[in-house]
Amino acid sequence: MFIHEVQPGESLFRISNMYKTSIDQLQSANGLEKTNIVPGQALLVPLYTYIVQPGDTLFKIAKKAYVTLAQLRNANPSVSETTLQPGMRIRIPDISNFLASTLSFYVIRSPEQDRRLITEFAPYSSFISLFEYHFANNGDIVNDLNDAVAIQTTWRQRVTPIATITNLTHQGFSPDLVHEVLNNPASRTNLVNNISSLISRKGYGGVNIDFEGVLEEDRDLFTGFLRQLSQRLRPTGFVVTIAVPPKTSEDIPWLRGYDYGGIGSVVDFMFIMAYDWHHAGSEPGPVAPITEVRTTVEFAIRSVPRRKIILGIPLYGYNWIIPYSQERIATAISNQNAIRTAMMYQSPIQYSKEFESPYFRYTDEKRVTHEVWFEDARSISSKMILIREYGLQGLGAWQLTLGFAQGPWLLRKFFTIRKI
Repeated sequence: MFIHEVQPGESLFRISNMYKTSIDQLQSANGLEKTNIVPGQALLVPLYTYIVQPGDTLFKIAKKAYVTLAQLRNANPSVSETTLQPGMRIRIPDISNFLASTLSFYVIRSPEQDRRLITEFAPYSSFISLFEYHFANNGDIVNDLNDAVAIQTTWRQRVTPIATITNLTHQGFSPDLVHEVLNNPASRTNLVNNISSLISRKGYGGVNIDFEGVLEEDRDLFTGFLRQLSQRLRPTGFVVTIAVPPKTSEDIPWLRGYDYGGIGSVVDFMFIMAYDWHHAGSEPGPVAPITEVRTTVEFAIRSVPRRKIILGIPLYGYNWIIPYSQERIATAISNQNAIRTAMMYQSPIQYSKEFESPYFRYTDEKRVTHEVWFEDARSISSKMILIREYGLQGLGAWQLTLGFAQGPWLLRKFFTIRKI
């Protein structure tokens, strides 16, 4: 498998001829309903044989295939720069020998949709965290999900279903709610008991704690709550996971509530939400710049065992109106819809080499200019390489129902997915 960056004047027909594949195969692998591709678009070519093009070098081919030059040479010992000729067939090496776990979030839909979608996602999943349960300030679980079919389907597909518990309220994520529960021992114990009861009664395999905005003053109490929860659940075989915001240092005031070292010592896996450096309320920019993602990983592994870390990847980006104004909130857009938008408006896609992130601008029917930053096969490949480089447990995504046609191909290229 390799990635072709569309050049001006190229068509799917021409690219299919270049690599001796079919237009249908290119459309399927890239989730394309139409063929009007644009310059700068990253097309995943689902082949493990590369046909040398004019101007190619082994270095360029290795870069397209997201393998090292040494790996490419080892897979093609009879080929050298001096013997490389257009039309030659080069073997793309198999680098899928890295055993990784995936933990991704899934928003409950309807039983019919849950059965179909989870079955579709299951081959690429180790854990699926079903979203989401809420709690009150006394520690009671205050809602129910119609999740029986989702849980059953997940187990049947050799994937572990876990329940997501959040501090989400009608007003958004509530740090005050977490503060009230953590600072009341009775409420804290009640929440632990209720989580244990919920996952046992429903048939889950574990829990994911997604408490966002934890206050600095609650830092130790939060770690203590996770320890109490783990001591309750882990002896009976339940997995305890947590979603945490990305931290690059301890100097960021609004993130001091998360003690990476303390948390990592008491949970099974820590899902780092490595995204939203730019978000709906910010100025335009990369959602998950590789510079910040790498710094986050390097900070995390100082205090958390590498094989406990799951790197979260966004299946979405944002669409801003230009010029930027603080009064205007950007619209979230799935990666797949971002590509469709670029194709619809025939807007060339740019790629920031510094941030390893694609973006483009277009003008809509009302003559309003937009700027879109998102993730594509190139940017996600760079993050998958990061996981291998640092020896992390694996990766996950927010969230599966957003869809990303290139995702399964990328997972199969870089990893062997751990199953039950």
